[in-house]
Amino acid sequence: MLRIALATLRTRWVSFAGTFAALALGAALIAALGQVLATTSGSPDRGPQRYAAAPVVVVPDDRLTVPTWQGGSSAPLAEPRGVPAELTARLPGAVVDRAFPAQLAGGPPAVGRPWAAARTAPHRLLTGRAPASAREVAVTGGARVGDRVSVVTASGAGAYTVVGVTSPGPEATVFFSDAQAARLSPRVTALALWKPAAEVEAAVGGKARVLAGQGRALADPSRAADENARDNANTIVGIAAGFAGFIAVFVVSSTFAFAVGQRRREFALLRTIGATVPQVRRMVYGEALLVAVTASAAGALLGPFGARPILDWLAGLGMAPGWLVPSVSQVPSWIAFGTGVVVALLGVAVSARRAGRVPAAEALRESSVEQGAMTPGRWVAGLAILATALVSMTVTAVGDPSSATGNKSYMPVLMLLIAAVGMLAPVVVRPVTRLLTWPVERLRGAGGTVVAAGAAASARQTAATAAPVLVTVGLAASLLGAAAMSDAARTVLEAQPVRADYVVIPTGSAGLDRQLVQRLRAIPGADVTTTTPTSVYTLEGRTALIRRPAEAVDPEALLRSIDVPVVAGSLAGLRDDTIAVSRTWELNVGQSVTMWRADGSETSLTVTAVLGDRSAADSYVTPAHAFSALPSRAYVKLRPGATPERVGAALRQATRGHNADALTKAAWELQIGTRRASASRLGLLVVLCIMLAYTSIALVNTLLMAASDREAERGSLRLLGATRAQVLRYVMGEALLVVAVGAVLAALATALSLFGLWTALVQLTGPIADTLPWVTMPWGTVVAVTAGCALLAVLAAVVPALSSKGLRSPAT
Repeated sequence: MLRIALATLRTRWVSFAGTFAALALGAALIAALGQVLATTSGSPDRGPQRYAAAPVVVVPDDRLTVPTWQGGSSAPLAEPRGVPAELTARLPGAVVDRAFPAQLAGGPPAVGRPWAAARTAPHRLLTGRAPASAREVAVTGGARVGDRVSVVTASGAGAYTVVGVTSPGPEATVFFSDAQAARLSPRVTALALWKPAAEVEAAVGGKARVLAGQGRALADPSRAADENARDNANTIVGIAAGFAGFIAVFVVSSTFAFAVGQRRREFALLRTIGATVPQVRRMVYGEALLVAVTASAAGALLGPFGARPILDWLAGLGMAPGWLVPSVSQVPSWIAFGTGVVVALLGVAVSARRAGRVPAAEALRESSVEQGAMTPGRWVAGLAILATALVSMTVTAVGDPSSATGNKSYMPVLMLLIAAVGMLAPVVVRPVTRLLTWPVERLRGAGGTVVAAGAAASARQTAATAAPVLVTVGLAASLLGAAAMSDAARTVLEAQPVRADYVVIPTGSAGLDRQLVQRLRAIPGADVTTTTPTSVYTLEGRTALIRRPAEAVDPEALLRSIDVPVVAGSLAGLRDDTIAVSRTWELNVGQSVTMWRADGSETSLTVTAVLGDRSAADSYVTPAHAFSALPSRAYVKLRPGATPERVGAALRQATRGHNADALTKAAWELQIGTRRASASRLGLLVVLCIMLAYTSIALVNTLLMAASDREAERGSLRLLGATRAQVLRYVMGEALLVVAVGAVLAALATALSLFGLWTALVQLTGPIADTLPWVTMPWGTVVAVTAGCALLAVLAAVVPALSSKGLRSPAT
């Protein structure tokens, strides 16, 4: 049978090429994304930046280590320690570095450092001179020599004269004189030395960490950001790889089903001349294996070459570090090859079973018209997948609605729904086709009738052809719609508790300086509440040290500006020796717990309140636990009789020159919603662009395969008197109908997924129609994707038709 298949390959080369292309592209996409994953997971760290020119660096041990029965557990400190003062005396000639928040008013985020530390990167003077007095600075950019600038530090805004401009370095920097830097930040961040590491180790005596070589990168401030960027890229590519695997299975299965369905007449003839069921199935499996091995090998070999362009694209969007070096691992290629072979064999399994099951007496009739759109196995599989998706949505909505705000929770449900709709598609193809073509059938001519009849007579083939449209439009609509709804829900949850009329937020990353906070509290007619992020550490199960986020607040002022849900106890008891915690801590009111504060100091805090599920913070402590951290937000509540116009003007005056914005609550809510939506939408658009490129090619590929099977039909239409233009309109109508059917199926899957998500989100936010509407769909993107599918479908159908013999030959 395999020899027969190879012998007839010459007449079926378009079908062979179509399945080959679908599988090769799927394997290539999996290999490329796998290579990117290997890069983001295993790429070496970036080399030293801040201390690239200093051979040895002494830094404080900024980790809290707590002894346990298993030896000890540690976590990074939220409040950095300084290098012990005694080490400076032990290491003569060391460059004393102090890094602290310092930003030009209205300028980009920057760090302040003493001029002596300029040589560690190194920074060299381009113009001007080094700062010598307390009111002189040198900058890496943003100002020129002679400019009078305002520099915002933790203590407040001060006027300085720019006396020098240096070469750019790894971070924007404002250099002060050494004495002024010591006044602004007494804590020593690091000591840079040009001595042998062993000599420095002996002098330090274990009182700090000594870094040399690649280890100097541990002192870089960008290290945490680099790790976050690498994790973000890994997450995005991981999601894309998951969808790539799903789409590869979906598209390849549909393509194989379509290709096997095209050969019903061939199978019928084989069964008529005596071919047994196992022989027909072996022939189909043999062909699938041949295509699978060659196509998967081609895709696995070519795919890794796409890793570098994908990494460059992500880096250009700010979603991956630009310094990553592509991995040379061969594991992704082998995984892609194995996945391609398995997907191909699984994809052809149902089709092979159906091809061999046709009785010989009914073979010819089976080859003419589809006698059954659905097989029992397809019914069972489709309904089982649908039931799994619906049960998952119900469990999320009832048992864990908070998980619905995360992308990873609804994405598997979305994949199940698309797969279920694809499996059950032949059931709805005929009614959907009749509904879509009903207006056309009422027009003059037989075009609408012919198009509708052709689609309805071959429901499985129409469903297989519409599968790429289902995936393309369904992914775009469901992912973007779900992200918009989740972002809206998170914004509601963050804004709902706020009672304040205004919110003051920093425009940089340093927080609100102390001078600004004093000016805000001096505004008449306003109560000001600041929240300062900090951390506390708990030992869970006597084995794991857990860092927990906390907000340092004044409890009386807090309740005036924020509605804090309390399920037990009271915030009135919040003092320096107490804490309010969320229910996730599993603690009770009155329970005393040993904790460690942000600077690593051990303390015992008593639980005074347990917070509800909608609390804006995980825990609350008093400002005594904030140490040097700056407030990240200030809530301003108008007192009775105060006018919003007067307070608003005073807020704008107070924040001027302090790198902060005073926003009304409505403007603040809009800003956080827009910022959150932009971040999540960018990540999803990256995933969608990768996926849509593949599904678009699959759509064109499937339609080209279908076009080769319709040449005789077009010739018959010409013999019946149809003009060339009429046949072309018929071809275009068929292509547009396929896109319409796919769009309707995508709408069905999208409606189910978004309704399930909505039922979960309203459990969190409540049925608030004006803040969490049912439809938050990016209609422009969805319409553009659907229109793109329609354009590709028309081109893929018309171009082969124009070159077909049946259309070129005159009707006779």
